Amino acid sequence: MIDPRKRIERFCYRHPNFGIPNLMRYLTIANVVFWVMSLINRPFLSYMLFSPALILRGQVWRLVSFLFVPPSTGVLALLVFYFYYWIGTTLENQWGTGQFTVYFLTGAALTVLYGFLVYFITGQSISLDSTYLYLSMFFSFAALFPDMQVLFLFFIPMKMKYLAIVNAVFFLYSIVTTPFPANLLPLVAVLNFLIFCGGELRAMLPRRQSKSTINFKRESARIRREQADKLYTHKCAVCGRTDADHPELEFRYCSRCAGYHCFCSDHINNHVHFTE
Repeated sequence: MIDPRKRIERFCYRHPNFGIPNLMRYLTIANVVFWVMSLINRPFLSYMLFSPALILRGQVWRLVSFLFVPPSTGVLALLVFYFYYWIGTTLENQWGTGQFTVYFLTGAALTVLYGFLVYFITGQSISLDSTYLYLSMFFSFAALFPDMQVLFLFFIPMKMKYLAIVNAVFFLYSIVTTPFPANLLPLVAVLNFLIFCGGELRAMLPRRQSKSTINFKRESARIRREQADKLYTHKCAVCGRTDADHPELEFRYCSRCAGYHCFCSDHINNHVHFTE
């Protein structure tokens, strides 16, 4: 059975034009606009939050507008906007436009679905913003780049994985202290993180090295021996283009694929990973 992440990768590979390029840029611009509007008119953001009861009464814009409510409205809001813009654009570059679009829209759809389920089952209308959607992006970034350092509080160098642990503590605290069923919303909102980065989380867990584990140094030497009599050094495993035919292309190897597989710059972030 193919896991959801593989299905998403295949869909995006078969539909290379799917997605919203520079999605994070538009979201950040909307965040800034909503932030400015909230400074001019304090109740403004309350009219933009997701609320099932009010949506069913005709305020349908709340189905989308809650995505643009800024994750921070304090004095450091602009710094927060830049931080999430950087994270979002990095994820889009890593996954490709299609997969990043699916990631964000999946989180939004799960949030809306849970909000309506709670309303229809319990009668409670939960007001929601985009806070947990951005938090899921942060967790995904930390899973992909755990050893990247950032300046916490502007002067404390800290690796992303440790910063993620700090955020996870507050994340769990909000689940424990928030009344049911609203306390389950954070878990629902970050399901897309588990779908996209479950493999990275499993890779972080300590485990014994099996005989089937790839020795990349040995595989690299084998590939070089096989290519000794060929006219090229690198060949894309997707499109078959080589560095001899297309010297303008950049070729890299994918660490998530099983084996030693090379891809051109057009397919390094847009291919179905080899599993055998």
